[in-house]
Amino acid sequence: MSTIKPVIPNSTVTRDVRELDKTTDNIYESIVIISKRANQIANNLKEELHGKLAEFASSNDNLEEVFENREQIEISKHYERMPKPSLIAVDEFLHNKVYYRNPSKEQN
Repeated sequence: MSTIKPVIPNSTVTRDVRELDKTTDNIYESIVIISKRANQIANNLKEELHGKLAEFASSNDNLEEVFENREQIEISKHYERMPKPSLIAVDEFLHNKVYYRNPSKEQN
């Protein structure tokens, strides 16, 4: 059984604001959830990229090596082509793939 990943656009998308507040009944709460998720995604991608690029780090800085390392350039280009964390977070939120809770609502 293969899982098909949704296609997340690489550029901005016009969204219907009413779609964002369907699950929370509050657009501001939805935006906060999406924002926090986007920060998590950005941090994960940053750690992953730094981990991959750390393999190429050398103790001596040589300009010739920087320009000749095609594999490092390809890794960087791959991450640049990826959708932005905010677009991924919105897509996850709209497809109910984000777990969130509001303690103040739970107390009532």
